[in-house]
Amino acid sequence: MLKVLQLIPTLDRSGAEKQMVTLARGLPRDRFQVEAATLTRSGPLEAELTAAGVPVTGITKRFKVDPSALRRLTAFLKAGRFDVVQTWLFAANAYGRIAARRAGAPVVVTAEMAVDLWKGPIERYVDRKLATYSDKVVGNSHAVVDFYKRLGVPADRLEMIYSGIADEPPPKVDPAAVRAEIGFPGDAKLALFVGRLAPQKRVDDLLKVLDLLQHVQPDLRTAIVGDGPSRESLERLAVGLALTDKVRFLGHRDDVPRLMAAADVAVLPSAYEGLPNVVLEAMLQARPVVATAAPGTTEVVVDGVTGVLAPVGDAPLLARALRDLVRDPDRGRALGEAGRARVLAEFRADAMVARFADLYERLAAARGLNATTAPTS
Repeated sequence: MLKVLQLIPTLDRSGAEKQMVTLARGLPRDRFQVEAATLTRSGPLEAELTAAGVPVTGITKRFKVDPSALRRLTAFLKAGRFDVVQTWLFAANAYGRIAARRAGAPVVVTAEMAVDLWKGPIERYVDRKLATYSDKVVGNSHAVVDFYKRLGVPADRLEMIYSGIADEPPPKVDPAAVRAEIGFPGDAKLALFVGRLAPQKRVDDLLKVLDLLQHVQPDLRTAIVGDGPSRESLERLAVGLALTDKVRFLGHRDDVPRLMAAADVAVLPSAYEGLPNVVLEAMLQARPVVATAAPGTTEVVVDGVTGVLAPVGDAPLLARALRDLVRDPDRGRALGEAGRARVLAEFRADAMVARFADLYERLAAARGLNATTAPTS
């Protein structure tokens, strides 16, 4: 049995965190002993890990550069004697790979979850340097793998494993009641955005789209779920565009599946992605998707088949796609059903878990560890 640690900065309800929790919960317990650790702080997803019997340890990094956190993490890894350490997102990837090397962890896997165009020269140098500390750098789409290949990560260290989502029945809701609860008319058309309110997501473009549509599609309302550094400026923009009766900023929500079940369409105007969780969630519920043709998104949304794509930053075309779909509910249902079929065929959680499990065992075997007898204490 291999002892596996999943290390991530926080346990907030975001895409990478959801994927880590899905993996940690799904790894077969007859082959893996699983623990998790947060580098910075915990979050609401800790409850799901605890319920699944996955212990969670907090390292509590307090500063952007925190040598004491690195020492605590190294000591934790040494004491835990993990066979496999998997890290997620930039901070945990940096601290985790250095600590794993110092602790002598036999296998190190790094998860990269987006085409990280935000990274500057320092972050790119760190990624190239620390790639030599990873047995594998796993991208959750071909776009992510290609990005890190261009960054200089050796091709033989890269692997692609699509994100996955569990097939769970959608909640039964009264759409009109959900709209009314949000503060919208019960018979309104509802678009739903879910994501971090940060420049990457280009929610300002969505607000410009809604400004274009508010007179030609007056029954359209939009719920924006999530929080982040751009929220205050986006709320000001919504006021400036006279959208206060058309848009609701709902902040973090624990009932996204319920909101998705009540929505007519999911919208994602991002500049770049990895493999967006919200798109998988929408398609699983047979909701049509209107999105930008961002790296990563194009691998799950097939334009005209499972949703509609528009060029990044093209508000008029995104507005037209959203307007046309809202006006044609039969087409929306057809796109939604095709999307659900695609998710179940290509992006299942059990397939993602099986591929990671196989990867761990292959890498462990290459290090001389027997997956059935590897020491766990």
